[in-house]
Amino acid sequence: MEFIPRFLEAPPASFFLFGPRGTGKSSWLRRTFPDALRVDFLDEATWRAYQARPEHLADVVRARPPDTTIIVDEVQRVPAVLSTVHLLIEEEPARRFILTGSSARKLKRSGVNLLGGRAVLRTSHPFIGAELGERFHLDEALRLGLVPLVMGSRNPADVLRGYVALYLREEVQAEGLVRNLGAFTRFLEAVAFSHAGVLNVANVARECQVERKVVDGYLGVLEDLLLAWRVPVFSRQARRALSSHPKFFLFDAGVYRSLRRTGPLDRPGDVEGPALEGLVAQHLRAWCAYRCGDDALSYWRTASGNEVDFVVYGPQTFAAIEVKNTTRVRPEDLRGLRAFREDYPACSSLLLYRGTETLDLDGIQCVPCEPFLRSLRPEVDLTSGLRP
Repeated sequence: MEFIPRFLEAPPASFFLFGPRGTGKSSWLRRTFPDALRVDFLDEATWRAYQARPEHLADVVRARPPDTTIIVDEVQRVPAVLSTVHLLIEEEPARRFILTGSSARKLKRSGVNLLGGRAVLRTSHPFIGAELGERFHLDEALRLGLVPLVMGSRNPADVLRGYVALYLREEVQAEGLVRNLGAFTRFLEAVAFSHAGVLNVANVARECQVERKVVDGYLGVLEDLLLAWRVPVFSRQARRALSSHPKFFLFDAGVYRSLRRTGPLDRPGDVEGPALEGLVAQHLRAWCAYRCGDDALSYWRTASGNEVDFVVYGPQTFAAIEVKNTTRVRPEDLRGLRAFREDYPACSSLLLYRGTETLDLDGIQCVPCEPFLRSLRPEVDLTSGLRP
């Protein structure tokens, strides 16, 4: 697959770049910094050398010009090297370090030096529709997801099936993140049923037959490996009693489909609906991240059952977004958005659906999902994209 430009932009100084495996971090870095010095801790010989002597990085870097960019790939595999990086930045501020990782777990648990705020954080995500342009097809994205590693392979379905196994083998098992790999595998299958839904930890624990605190630990592993995330409840100036539980999402629609077991009792909407909502979620999350601002993603659910799938809130943005896996908009589909507008009249309202017409129903913009995702660019304010 040819290189596809990304919306990720490099800051002028040192930075961390975190993202799940296969989201294109290395490809983007090679394209953006072709002359950089690269230290790759996925290479076993390099990993062994630096694990034994992390300060060796100073010898390597000092032999290069002061304005050299240094890329340290998968830095979480040798957390101790960050102290040397800190020293080198203090010694020569012109040096720029780019520290990539597919897991934050070891860095958090080791209590290592995170450079004292001298490096900002950037995140890498699966492709979004605007990056792919005409290559983006909604049905294919719902089936196979948008992970570059998968999309760029000759057999995407086969690579997708092996993607989670790669994490189980190279991250979870090799790093000893869980004691019982069988129980963790059952947990992955069980938690997939919570994708795009309100997370009920007790139900997941019952399903995979482990204690609740074990499931809490497993969820922490998934989030630290950047494979899943939670969306909190929007509660600013709340006028009603609200739910207190977050929604849960796997980071890619294709990964969700690979984990979600199906059978004769499943209706098509049982799988397609959460897949569509998750696909929109990963686009909105990437949009917020690539803008490098203060836009935040949440959802809204009242104790009485009114719900809005997403609320995007930031200095210039206040939008309520509902996602429906249907080709026709029914009056009941607008109930949550109308209730939200009663409490927050200043918000913009959007319903994404699988139809072909752009509609304005009582001030709520109803927009076909595929063209909306294809036009969602970080330099464009989300609110301006709500109008046909």
